[in-house]
Formats: sequence, structure tokens, C-alpha cells
Amino acid sequence: MPTHAPVQTKTDSVTTLLPTKRAKARPLFDREILGRAARDAVRKLNPATLAKNPVILVVEVGAILTTILAVRDFAAGAANVGFAVQIALWLWFTVLFANFAEAMAEARGKAQADSLRKTKTDSVAKKIVGHKVERVSSSQLRAGDVVLVEAGDIIPGDGEVIEGIATVDESVITGESAPVIRESGGDRSAVTGGTKALSDWIRIRITSNPGETFLDRMIALVEGAQRQKTPNEIALNILIAGLTLMFLLAVVSLVPFSAYSVGEAGGGTAPTVTVLVALLVCLIPTTIGGLLSAIGIAGMDRVMQHNVLAMSGRAVEAAGDVNTLLLDKTGTITLGNRQAVEFLPVKGVSQRDLADAVQLSSLADETPEGRSIVVLAKEKYQLRGRQVGEHEAHFIPFSAYTRMSGVDIDGRQLRKGAPDAVAAFVRDQGGDVPPAFGEISERISRAGGTPLAVADGARILGFIHLKDIVKGGMKERLAQLRAMGIRSVMITGDNPLTAAAIAAEAGVDDFLAQATPKDKLEYIKRQQGDGRLVAMTGDGTNDAPALAQADVGLAMNTGTMAAKEAGNMVDLDSNPTKLIEVVAIGKQLLITRGALTTFSIANDVAKYFAIIPAMFMAAFPVLAKLNIMRLATPQSAVLSAVIFNALIIIALVPLALRGVKYRPSTAASLLQRNLLLYGLGGLIVPFPGIWLIDRFLVLLGLA
Repeated sequence: MPTHAPVQTKTDSVTTLLPTKRAKARPLFDREILGRAARDAVRKLNPATLAKNPVILVVEVGAILTTILAVRDFAAGAANVGFAVQIALWLWFTVLFANFAEAMAEARGKAQADSLRKTKTDSVAKKIVGHKVERVSSSQLRAGDVVLVEAGDIIPGDGEVIEGIATVDESVITGESAPVIRESGGDRSAVTGGTKALSDWIRIRITSNPGETFLDRMIALVEGAQRQKTPNEIALNILIAGLTLMFLLAVVSLVPFSAYSVGEAGGGTAPTVTVLVALLVCLIPTTIGGLLSAIGIAGMDRVMQHNVLAMSGRAVEAAGDVNTLLLDKTGTITLGNRQAVEFLPVKGVSQRDLADAVQLSSLADETPEGRSIVVLAKEKYQLRGRQVGEHEAHFIPFSAYTRMSGVDIDGRQLRKGAPDAVAAFVRDQGGDVPPAFGEISERISRAGGTPLAVADGARILGFIHLKDIVKGGMKERLAQLRAMGIRSVMITGDNPLTAAAIAAEAGVDDFLAQATPKDKLEYIKRQQGDGRLVAMTGDGTNDAPALAQADVGLAMNTGTMAAKEAGNMVDLDSNPTKLIEVVAIGKQLLITRGALTTFSIANDVAKYFAIIPAMFMAAFPVLAKLNIMRLATPQSAVLSAVIFNALIIIALVPLALRGVKYRPSTAASLLQRNLLLYGLGGLIVPFPGIWLIDRFLVLLGLA
């Protein structure tokens, strides 16, 4: 109970936690998201907004210019006004489709933010002032305030538990119905505002001011408000901006060149400004220019769908470039709970006698290891749990000081624990340690297990072999990482012998045994000094320096506030293996960007060969021989290319949002696949696409 008198509150009903499922990701073309994206696409027509995307800004300037020319031609009663109007309309569609791609990606984030915003409530907080408890609004709390939270209360703000223990429902944040334990000290002391205490009581020191809570940061991040362009994305933007400028100068130079050529030849007509604008739009990399921002935003959205909060797009992309992956052994590579697999008696002791002593010493041991010892004795030696109530039994709990546990029963002193601690206990009782003691202990360690020595007073009985169970499929997943060029490193506090055995079984490339926080930090710095990008997971305050140093630091939501502040990603599910998924999503983002860039450039090359001969036939009739697609007229060729240029953007939006299907492979094989599928595909697709549109326009009499 609290040391002060808790505030008594009345409840009209008993609060129960109903099982819930994590909300499924919204369909790609959800009606609400489509409506929001359509509205935002129109709002993004503002030139000030498009200034960040020079390619699409050029298209919009071209659309404005052709619109003005179309209005002029209409007022003058020109013959080709229908052609000019169609070009202007499709250029506007091109800008809208590019805006729509980005707006779709942003709308998915905003929809998630709206659902999170609904969880925010201005609850009543029990603020502790001196020895009194005052009820105040949670919006009045400031960093450093101390509050009392009892069963049924909403936790009023982010903070650290400084006293007490309670089960907490965090489903509003994680989507999972299972309650978690939060207690003072250790790595499970951080609590999040908006979650609910289900039992007991805790005192919390508030660590954030209103508007600066973890939930507020989540809302801002998933809306994309703080999304920064990554270095690769900036470099690609510079490249396509340079290409745009180059083609702009080339097209402008065509005006005097074609006028001079027509004048000298004395025949044909020079291309109009409308035709030249259409040519420019088809030449510049509008496809990747319109999709680039959507690819980055969608990458963050995919991470969020895995219940991982990325602090920036930089973190997601860095995950795709990771060379070294640091993984904790316990809970990541292994199941986390060691299990007893065999009893090894010393010479002169039967296995049944050892099993009997081991089971007695473990009857009060409620740890997973202790329960597995009782189960093994029952299954292998048919020893059922005994009732020890009628005996004078005194159970000795495990202590970090003694590193042993056991029971005193019927004059016997049964102990199990670390080999050196049990050996010291036996010597204190006047006994001797058998010669094979060290050999058996080392044999278990070499096999990847943990040896627990067992003694009965002054006599060593033998050992329990506790084994870390490597998660199923872990070796295969690490092999996939190796195929991608990612080196996996296991971090453990075990001794080098045990660590080496588990590393071999799991298939990691290296291990760091008996690792301290300083060891982790220095290891990361060495890797980065060799030019590698490093990712790691952590949940404790002692992990904060390494999380901050790593290029990708995935902090567990159950961890301390220091760990969450140090990392650039937070896993709301607190699943350390999620780091492998994050790396895969980062790889997918990079692959998607590379694939669509390859397709866009190849697509543009094909358009050059498809439309330039037809466009300039009027000025240079000899080019008619190069019109291999037999496009009907110069007007239909230009219009077909512009329409195809607009439609291909909208056709690629699902791919940009979902991402290219990810298959673990080497960089060389990825490049080969991109060139064959997206490079060759980008060269081929425009030819039938433009030809079909040309025939359709002729059929409708539009060109």
C-alpha cells in the first residue's frame, strides 16, 4: 500500500480488459483515404508547395503556359485549339497525379494519426504535493511532478515509476490486449500517458510537459510533419533536377534552331510552343519526380504498420543500408527461458538420487528454469511433485549475492546454483569437490548450455544442464541477412564458451561475450570506424549510449525513457526480433526507389525514340522514315506521349505505396533483376502504350 493515505474513489462497475486485436492496416484504396488524398492533391497545386519538387513544378509551369496559349487560341478562333486544350488538360492531370501519389502516402499517416488522437484524453491526475494528494487536470502537469496512479486510473502523462508496481493496459499505444508490468527500478519503469493501470498502485515522476508526450510525438511523426529527406533522396532530387534543367535548355534551344531550319529549307513548319512544352514534359523524369516523395513516406508508413515508430525517414533508410546487426541473445536469438535438458551426476551418485534432490530444491522455484527442472524430473524419472508441508522445509530463494537457491528439509541442505558458488558452499560444510567437477561444468558450457551445480550439504551430487533454446528458423533468417551482405553479431553476458556454442547453433557471424555497456559502445564505434552502418536493439538505461551511437537504434517501448530517447526507432510491441523486419523494410524502400528510378529513366529513353520523329515530321519531313510506330499525325504523337506520361504515374502509385516485393539477395543480383525487370520493362512498355493511345485518339477523332 502507499505510504500515504490514498484517495478513495468509487466505481460503479468492475473494469475488465476484453481481448482485442491489433487494428489491421487500412486497404490501399480505402474510401476515406482516397477522398482525403484527392483534396490534398488539389491543395498541393500551390506553386509554393511544389517548389520542393522541381520536376513537377516545371510541369505545372508548362500547364499554366499551355492553358494561357489555349485560351488565346480559343479567343482567336485558331484551328488547333482542341489540341492545345487537350495538352493543357493532360499536363494538369500529370501534376495532379504526382500530387495524388504523395497525398495518398500522407493520407495513410494522417488516418493513423487521427486514430491516435482519439485516444488522447484530459484525465484527472492525483498530484502528490507534500503529504497530500491534489486532483488536477493532466494538462496542468509539468516535468518533475509526482503523481499517484491506482487501479482503474488513466496514467496522466509520460513518466518513470519511482515507487510501487502495477499491471498496465497499453492497448491504446500498442494495439495488444495483454497487460504489462511496470515497476520502479530496472528496465520496465517507463509509462506512457493515456495508458491505464489495471491493478495495484504506482507513483510516477512526470518526464514531459503537455504537448511533448510520447503520444504527441507519435501523432506528429505518423502525419509526416517531421519527415526529413534522406541523403540518398536528396542526391536523387539533385540528379533529376539537373536532368530537368538540361532538357529545359535543350528544348529552349530548339526554338531558334527549328525556325532557322524551316526558313533555310523553305518548307515545313516549326513546332509550336505547346508542342515544345509537351516535349519537355515527356523528356524530363516526371515519373520518378512524381513518385519519389511518396516512396519515402510510404516506407515510414510500412514501418508503422509493424508497430515501429520511426523518428525520421533517415532512420528507415539507414536500416536499409545496415552492414552490421547487433542482436541480444536472450529473447532475440533464443526463446529467453532456459530449460533443463539433462541431469549429470558425479561419480558415486545415481541419476535418480540427483533428480530427487534437484526436484526437492526446485519445488518453490517459480522461475521458468525452476519449473522446467521439476518437469524434467517428472517426465524422465517419474518423480512427482511432493507435498512438503508436513516436513520442516525452509526454502532458500535465489540471491544475486549467494548465486544459489535450494531448501533445508529433514536435516538436509540441498543447494543448486553457479558451480563456483556451490563449490564454495560444499567446502564451507567441510566437504571436497570431486576432480570431475570442473570437467563436467566446462563440457556443458562448450555445448552452449548453462551448468547448475547441485549439492547436498558437504557432498557434490552433480549438475543440471540448462539449455538456451534457439528460436526456430533463426538460422535461416540470419542466412538471409548474410546473403544481403549483413553481418550478424550476438551480444550476451554469457561466458565465451557458452556464447561460442550458441553462436554456432544460431548461425551468427560473430559474438560479443560478457558484454558490458562500454563494450557495446566501443564495438559499435569500431564497426563505424571501418565504414559500416550498425543497427542494434536495447531497452535499458545502460543501453542508451549504444542506441544513440548506432545508426539504427531500436528501443523497446517497455524500456526506460532514456533508452527510448536515445534510439531513433521505438518498437511498440517490444519484440527485439523486430529489428530484422525493420532492416527488411529499409531494404524494400531502397529497392523500390531504385527500381522505379530505373523504370523512369528507361521509360523516358523509349519515349524519345517513340515520339520525337513523329513530332518533328512537319519541320523535317525526312524524319518520317524513323516513325517506326506509325503514329497517325504529329499531333496524335505528342498527345499520346503526354497522356501516357500522366497515366504511367497513376499506374505506379500502388507499387510506390506497397513497395517492390523484397527478396533477400546480393547487391549484384538485385541490380541484375532491376535492369531486366524494370529497365527492360521501362524500355518496352511505352511503345505499345503510346501506340494504343494514338489509335484510341484517332478512333475518337481527338487528333
